[in-house]
Amino acid sequence: MDPNKYRKNVNIKPESGLNNMLAIGRFILMVIGIIGLAIEFFKDDGWLKNVLGWLFQDTSHMAFIPVIVVVLWLINRWITAPSKVETKQSGNLPMHVMMGLGLYYLFRIVTTGGF
Repeated sequence: MDPNKYRKNVNIKPESGLNNMLAIGRFILMVIGIIGLAIEFFKDDGWLKNVLGWLFQDTSHMAFIPVIVVVLWLINRWITAPSKVETKQSGNLPMHVMMGLGLYYLFRIVTTGGF
């Protein structure tokens, strides 16, 4: 048994206060983005009602369902890493998109007073 088994962790630095504040800010922006997106999807004349109404309006529109499934599968393949050990920068894309939506909805809240 190696008496210095934690020697490899000597150079690990703790997170700074600034990094913690930035992480909290990113989290808040993501939550605002998710809430704003949920409100847009599920309101009375929301995106979900409009898209599903258009999709099931005609049988020719229903041909887009397999296309949508394939596109979502391709996006998932692009974002996910091939193994659990590796990480890809494109895996952060959903987080950055939600942060951008959070900035947008935060701007709308500040300027108009609501989502």
